[in-house]
Amino acid sequence: MATYPQPIGPYSITRDAGNLLFCAGQIGIDPATGIMVSGGIEAETRQVLENIKGVLESSASALQDVVKTTIYLADMNDFATVNKIYGEYFSKPYPARSTVQVAALPKGARVEIEVIAQRM
Repeated sequence: MATYPQPIGPYSITRDAGNLLFCAGQIGIDPATGIMVSGGIEAETRQVLENIKGVLESSASALQDVVKTTIYLADMNDFATVNKIYGEYFSKPYPARSTVQVAALPKGARVEIEVIAQRM
């Protein structure tokens, strides 16, 4: 069983560029079912971050190798909740980060996160 959802379009989950690993954005899809998790922004955020962990691990990388994240939120009012959970997954030195509100995300997701990791 995959530890992250398969692409839902014509794109790669990861691409290597020298010592950088670019990872496509992840949403709260359960890789076992292919269905968005229920339980609101908390459950979605945790699933997104677990999916990212799976993507990184499948590429011989890890969360501590992440140097940049971009968070896309359907509602900026979810920022505090997402930020709290994000802080449970990343530690100092934290990755550089951007957070933006968008009009919509795939499959009705409330949060999507993409990462760039450094290969040592």
